Amino acid sequence: MSIRLGYHIPYFHHTETVTDLFPALVAQVRAAEDSGFDLVTTMDHFYQPPLIGPPDGPMLEAYTLLGALAAATGRVQLSTMVTGIGYRNPALLAKMVTTLDVISQGRAVLGVGAGWHEQEHREYGYEFGTVAERFGRFEEALAIAVPMLRGARPRVDGRWFRAENAINEPRLREDLPLLIGGGGEKKTFAFAARHADHLNIICTASELPRKMAAVRARCAEAGRDPATLETSFAMPLIIDEDGDRARKLLDEALLRAGVNVAELTDSERAAATDRFFVGTPAEVTEQLRERVLCHGVGGLMANMLANAHDPDAIALAGRTLAPLVGLVPEAGTTT
Repeated sequence: MSIRLGYHIPYFHHTETVTDLFPALVAQVRAAEDSGFDLVTTMDHFYQPPLIGPPDGPMLEAYTLLGALAAATGRVQLSTMVTGIGYRNPALLAKMVTTLDVISQGRAVLGVGAGWHEQEHREYGYEFGTVAERFGRFEEALAIAVPMLRGARPRVDGRWFRAENAINEPRLREDLPLLIGGGGEKKTFAFAARHADHLNIICTASELPRKMAAVRARCAEAGRDPATLETSFAMPLIIDEDGDRARKLLDEALLRAGVNVAELTDSERAAATDRFFVGTPAEVTEQLRERVLCHGVGGLMANMLANAHDPDAIALAGRTLAPLVGLVPEAGTTT
């Protein structure tokens, strides 16, 4: 199963009561499934990331949530974006994802990354470490988790993790996809070239040509045809039939993060908004064609920072984006 269009759940603060929260999430995910998205992701965090809200904002545990959403959906694939590899023993992580795959009847994706949120590592008691240490831990984790997804029983005696013939049964399939997410051109992309089915690239749109060149270089070093590694672009999106309303939502989101666009120069504003795709469906379509898809990226991961809780906005995003990545024919074409 390929991944072309992802809907990301970016926050959990949008209901009046905690009791209302899970039913609202089910409505969101079903709207994504019905409107053309083929993947739903959630954060693997314990604290709210800075751009969305304060650290003590509401946050659900990722794999518990994904298991519940598996029972509430029937087609869409399910993953984290992405699992912080230091938060779970990798053999346990392989077991968790495989169990999610059984529950969902073959719709689980293992999304992993080296981890970046130092505060939650420290305050939850997980070792954070240097960049080199985090990637060393990442490499050991992949050496355990990936073979277990395929039915092997790995033996690893590493600095960070150990496994002794770890058994992982039952499994529904041999090809549960591995998604690696990040923007590191040397290490992250190299791991993806060696191990992953899908690479979700996190960067600004202006950096994308260089990132895609780096993906091709890492694949060449690994002896891999880059056409066999799916790619997608992590896309902060605010879409609305009213473009001015969409742009106002962006200004409000940036203000929550401490950036007052009214006080910025034109160049500063351009830099602050470079990662965002904002406006009407027609405006967003043009932006994506000119800034992203022209560089050879195959998929889009929509992070709807301001209105991801609105089923109507989700449906609008799905209808707009699905034709761009070939999930449905574009208007005016025939099949």
